[in-house]
Amino acid sequence: MSLAEIQSAIERLSFEERAELAAWLHGWNDDEWDEQMKRDVASGKLDTVLHEVEEDIKAGRVREMP
Repeated sequence: MSLAEIQSAIERLSFEERAELAAWLHGWNDDEWDEQMKRDVASGKLDTVLHEVEEDIKAGRVREMP
């Protein structure tokens, strides 16, 4: 099933069905993504990005989100 087909099917759902879908998606566990992030951090893959973020913080180029 393509993304366009999924989007079309969602548009045909009732309000209650969309609410149920939204609740399910909100509770969806991102274990696979989380595990990949852990592997990337452990392997040093993100060291450059983390260093850039630390430099931005030190230089005052970061602001709090509203």
